[in-house]
Amino acid sequence: MLIGEHTIKVSKISSEMQQALSKMQDENPAFKHLDRTVLLALMASETLNGAANFRSKRTGVNIGSSRGATGLFEKYYDQFKLDETVSVFTSPTTTLGNLSSSVAQFLGIQGVQIDQSVTCSTAMHALLNGIAWLQADMADAFIVGGSEAALTPFTIAQMKALRLYSTSQSKMACESMRFQKTKNTMILGEGSALAVLERGIKENALAVISGYGFASEALQHHSSISENADCFQKSMHMALENAGLKTVDAIVMHAPGTVKGDKAEKNAIDMIFGRQLPLLTSNKWMVGHTFATSGMLSLELATLMLEHNKFIENPFYGNSRHLPEQLKTVMVNAVGFGGNAVSIIILKPHF
Repeated sequence: MLIGEHTIKVSKISSEMQQALSKMQDENPAFKHLDRTVLLALMASETLNGAANFRSKRTGVNIGSSRGATGLFEKYYDQFKLDETVSVFTSPTTTLGNLSSSVAQFLGIQGVQIDQSVTCSTAMHALLNGIAWLQADMADAFIVGGSEAALTPFTIAQMKALRLYSTSQSKMACESMRFQKTKNTMILGEGSALAVLERGIKENALAVISGYGFASEALQHHSSISENADCFQKSMHMALENAGLKTVDAIVMHAPGTVKGDKAEKNAIDMIFGRQLPLLTSNKWMVGHTFATSGMLSLELATLMLEHNKFIENPFYGNSRHLPEQLKTVMVNAVGFGGNAVSIIILKPHF
C-alpha cells in the first residue's frame, strides 16, 4: 500500500474476494453508500450455514468493529474541511449500528441487533453476548462476529505513532510468536468473520463451545498490557474451570506481532499450564491484525484444525511437544487496548 512516497505492508482481501465484493455492491443499489466494514460483513453473512432458517427463529445479531466506518469518516471529513458541507449519507452510514442492522436487513432478521467496540477483542465479546442471550432463553440463535476495514493512511499513522507497525518489507513482515524479536512487527489486515451460535449440538455444527472466560486488568497507559498478562491468566483460568478441564490440546494465540504483547501472552500461558504446554500457534503472520475481526478469524483456524484433525504450525515458533493423534480441544485467546481479554475453548462435535 502506497502512502505518500512510502510503501507500507498491509494484508488486503484477495483479488477474487474484492471482485465478489464489487459485484455484490453493483447488484444491490442499497449498498452503494455503505462503508467497506459493512460490505465485508454482508459478504461474510452470505456464507453462513442455514441462513434461510434465521427468519423463522428468534435470531439476534451482534457484530462489532474497532475502528468502525473509518474509511467513510475520513472521506466525509476531507470533504467537510474543503467547504464545510457533507453528504446526506454521512450520518446514517458512519454509525457503528450499520453493521448488525445491515446484515439483519439483508438476511430478513427482525430480532435484536447489537453493535459494540471492545477494540481487538470485539468479536469475542460479541460471542460472549450471544452465549448470554442464548443461556437466558432470550434468543434461539445468534449471529456473532466482527468486521474491520481500517487500511487507511489515518489508521496506519495511529499505529506508527504508537511504534507498533512493522518496518520490514519481507513476505512475512508480521513476526507473530517470534518471541526473541526486538522490534514491533504488527501488520494491519482487513476482513469480516461471522459465526452462528445455537444451543445444543446441531447436525451441521462445526464446533461446540465448552468453556469461556473473560477478564480485564489495571492499565499503566492506554495501550499497555502487564508483563505476565494478568487479564489472560484470569480469562484462561476461567475458561478451563468453565469447561471442567485442566488443559487443552492447542491454543490459538492473540499474538499481534508486538514485542510486549506476544511475550506477555506467552508468559501468561506458561503460568497457567506450566511445563506441559499445549501446542501454540497463531494466524496473524498470514492475515495480519484485523482488529475486531481477529478473534473470530482465530476461532475459524481453531475450528478448521479440529475439523481436519490437523495442527497448523506458526513458522516463527517451534512446539516442543509432539502432535497428538487426535485434536480434541482448542483454546482461542483475544485481547484489546483496555486490557479486555477473552478465552474460548471449543470441542469437535460428536453426533
